[in-house]
Amino acid sequence: MANELTSATVKEYGISAGADVVGIAVSKDFGLAPDGYKPTDVLLECLSVIVLGTAFSPEVLNDIDEYTASRNAMLTAMTNLAKNVAKRIKADGFKTKAISASGGKTVETNGRKELFGHISLKHAAEIAGLGVIGKNYLLTNPQYGNLLWFSAVLTDAELMPDKKTETTMCGNCNKCIDACPVGALHSLVSFGKNDCSNFFTIEDRKFRIKCFLCRTICPHRFGIKGMA
Repeated sequence: MANELTSATVKEYGISAGADVVGIAVSKDFGLAPDGYKPTDVLLECLSVIVLGTAFSPEVLNDIDEYTASRNAMLTAMTNLAKNVAKRIKADGFKTKAISASGGKTVETNGRKELFGHISLKHAAEIAGLGVIGKNYLLTNPQYGNLLWFSAVLTDAELMPDKKTETTMCGNCNKCIDACPVGALHSLVSFGKNDCSNFFTIEDRKFRIKCFLCRTICPHRFGIKGMA
């Protein structure tokens, strides 16, 4: 028999495991997600989505090699964090599914194989009240800006969700759109790995990033002033 589980307890699990922010969403709010990428497509009984975020040092933005190393290390750390939280919730008697920060499904598009997450973690973070997605398609948090990596845990526990943040972030600012060397940010249609692929390589099965202007040029990369 499952024990009583509250949102406060789940958030404590996440913070004690190493997360800087934890947000909770209900699976029914993912209705706009494409078929195959909804939480219930991964865990049929899913009622709640727990999003875990950890910030990385802004200092790595000054060096491509350091940024790449930080990114690869953070993805592993975030996946382990999600497994840790999932294990604790499972011990409370609930079903869980840890969502990796880097794993997912291999899909062939336009003759090219690409890896897509089981769910969109940044959209999950937005639904869970951890920030807003800007024109650069990055989740921007009021405290940590766009310097967060995410993972998540799906569960059949019924938890109290956080309120989605309602704010205007970008306004008329188009700095990221104008700076993108491949025009990947002009629209959702043009955005994707096919456009950005000219700026990363895979070495020893790990990504080496060559461009992250969309992150560094954003005026809100270190947080959003006045955002509740």
